[in-house]
Formats: sequence, C-alpha cells, structure tokens
Amino acid sequence: MGNTKKTSLNIIIVGCGKVGVALVEQLIREGHDITVIDSDSQRIQEITSTYDIMGMAGNGASYSVQMEAGIEDCDLLIAVTGSDELNLLCCTVAKRVGDCAAIARVRNPDYSKESGYLREKLGLALIINPDLEAAKEAARILSLPTALNVDSFAHGLAELISFTIPEDNMLNGMSLIELSSKVPSDILICAVERGEEVHIPSGNFILRSGDNVSFTATRATARKFLKQVGFVVNQAKSVMIIGGGKTAYYLAKQLLNSGVAVKIIESDRARCEELSILLPKAVIINGDGTNEDLLHEEGIANMGGFVPLTGIDEENIVLTLFANRVSKAKVITKIDRITFKKVISSLNLGSVMYPHYITSEAIIAYVRAKKDSMGSNIETLNHMFDQRVEAIEFRVDERCAVTDIPLKNLELKKELLIACINRKGAIIIPSGQDCIKVGDTVIIVTAHTGFNDIENILR
Repeated sequence: MGNTKKTSLNIIIVGCGKVGVALVEQLIREGHDITVIDSDSQRIQEITSTYDIMGMAGNGASYSVQMEAGIEDCDLLIAVTGSDELNLLCCTVAKRVGDCAAIARVRNPDYSKESGYLREKLGLALIINPDLEAAKEAARILSLPTALNVDSFAHGLAELISFTIPEDNMLNGMSLIELSSKVPSDILICAVERGEEVHIPSGNFILRSGDNVSFTATRATARKFLKQVGFVVNQAKSVMIIGGGKTAYYLAKQLLNSGVAVKIIESDRARCEELSILLPKAVIINGDGTNEDLLHEEGIANMGGFVPLTGIDEENIVLTLFANRVSKAKVITKIDRITFKKVISSLNLGSVMYPHYITSEAIIAYVRAKKDSMGSNIETLNHMFDQRVEAIEFRVDERCAVTDIPLKNLELKKELLIACINRKGAIIIPSGQDCIKVGDTVIIVTAHTGFNDIENILR
C-alpha cells in the first residue's frame, strides 16, 4: 500500500437505529460506499429511499446475509444493533469471512470491563461504549461547571473548553490581541459561535457577551484562565442524577471516585437494589424523578450538579428547565433524538450531550485514519457547534510538507487554526515561531470537514 491513498471505503453498517443513521449521514458526506443491514425491512426501505445507499433486510450475523451484502469486498463492518452479543457475533463472522476491519458497539458494563481482552481476541478495530463515553463527557463538564463543553485531547493532557460570555464579563468588547496583553496565559481561542455564525478568529476579533467561545489549554492553565476572567472554577461537590440506567451507573462511579457526593433517583425498585450494591457510596432513592415535591425534598436547590438521564428526551429537557429555575446547579441534558435541533438550541439548556454523536465521532475518526493517510494518522475527532467545526488530533509519523517549518511560514487554509501541539507529553500552545516535528500530535480546529491527513491544512 505504502503511499497510495484509498479515497473511498466499502462499509457495511449492521443496525439502522439512531447511531446507524448518524453514521450513514456522516459517511456518505465523506464519500464512502455504504450497505446497511437490519432485520426490520421497513426501516431498510426508509433509509435506502432517503440516502443513496444499498440496503438488505436480514440477520447481520448470518454468513449468507453478509456474503450477499458483499463482505468479501468490504473494508469495514460496523455493528451498532441494540444487542451487544449480536454486534460481537457480526464482527466475529465478518473477520472470518472478509479481510475487513470490524467495530462493535458494546454497552453492557460486564463486557466493557473486558473490552481490551475482547478487542484483542476477536481482532476488532474498536469497541465503543456510548454510555461510558457519555458519562466521561458529563464527568469532565461537572469537573468544570462554568464550561458548556470539555473535550480532551493528547490522552487527557490538553482540553478544548467552550463557555458563554456573560453580559457583565470583562471579555465583553475585548479583542483577542487585548486579551493576550491583559490576561497573559497560555491558551488559544480557536472558535467563536455568535448567533448562527461560527468564526475561526484572528487577533483583531472582538468578543461579545452571548458568544460561545472555545479555547485550548492544559487542564491547569484552563482553570487559571477562567478564574482570571471572572468564572467560578470549583468542581461540583454534589450531583443529583435522575434515572438509574447504564450511563447513570458509569457517571456515578466516576464522580464517586473523584470525591463527589452522588444521589440517584430511579423509579424501578429492583434496579435501585442493584445500584445500591454496585455503588455502595451513592445515595439511591426509589421514586419518580419527575415529581417536583420529591426533587425539592431530596435537596435539588442545594445541588452542585444535576443530570437527568431518563430515556425520554422531553423529560430530560423539562427537568433541565426546572433545575435551572430552582437551583444554581450545573445541568447537563442528554438528548437521544437528532430532530428539532434548532428548537433545542433556542431553549438555552446549557450543556447538551448527544450520545450517538459521541459514538459516531469515534467511528468517523477511525474511518478517516483508515483511509491510509500519507505520513499522519487521526487520533481523535470532535465536532463542535452542531457539526460545523471540527477539532482533529493528528499524529505526525514522518517528515512531510508541514514539518520543521515555522508555522508563520506555512500557507495554511483560511478558517483554520493550529490549536495545540503535544510533544512527548509537553503541551505547546503554538506561536508563529513554533514548528511541527515528527512524533508530535497536533490539534487542528477548522470549519472545513473531511480532513484525513495533516497536509490537508495547507492551501
């Protein structure tokens, strides 16, 4: 293969639920050939009439169905049905029959503990657990309640943090050049959402109240900077979670490990008993988490964080609006459906989490890396501002057109910033004098989509 670039991949997706559809949308946009398999023939009909893809009704783990779907010429099989076992079986069959990579969505905590072992023994490219990933994202946000969003890069050494500028904040009306002289700190503001528009700002850009601002920094520097510009940066000390499903379990576990007091309200008595054994340090309440009196009784007014994780989007949204009215808690809203995004963003919910996007981003990052990039590879990929901006972390494996040249001398595309360089664990917020070197990982923030190689940043 060497330096030949394969531009489009043959991909089979088994399971046409929310994640399946999110993947189809994104992978088509990136120019891949897609076949979907689902046992529900009506769903197959709907998805194939909406998108230009092939579809097959049948059992995705069946050898003959996979053969008919073209597994022998397939580069990648992605199994995202509702059943962990079926997903693992689909991948196992695919690995035996085709010379393809395989990715499984696995949600059960028992398998998740063993994901490394399963991946190695079954030869899978990735095992993704959306509930665990959503919980990690929620825990990151609760550790910095001022933030709308916290994404981590460079194995957690660097963070990309978004926050909203309040009316009375010192940043209102300040240009970025002014900011760097008034608040000297090692951060880089790399994207600003204002109303419908997203800007990749230059030094003379002027910040306004209401702007959603994203910046990169190390964790310690990020906190110092936010404090300097007038935000509270303490971690939430107590968190109330509504609903006791898998995400709630993973989130509670992480919060308890970092010393946060956790209270879970769950309506199913048997699940409450399970949770009290799994999470002995948490307070588990058996009751209806959508009952106002119960929420007041359990102390919602004094909570540092509030995370509604019911299976119903509308309930999560109403609970968020209620919590915002009666408490000062940091609230995170989990939303499973992709529709009504404009309405949802106009409700001012604060931090909103879409678990199926978390899953699809990890898969898209893998797919782009698999396109056989020349001298670099994608480590992580995050979308920001409703998929309009991408933050991509590239690993630079060999010398190429961007290495060893001061950044100020590179002919970079417009609407693009080099946000951060990780050099053997040292985080560099780059200036024009810095260079990219072989072995670095480099974080790019851009309004362009579809980058799969570090050289894509050049004009």
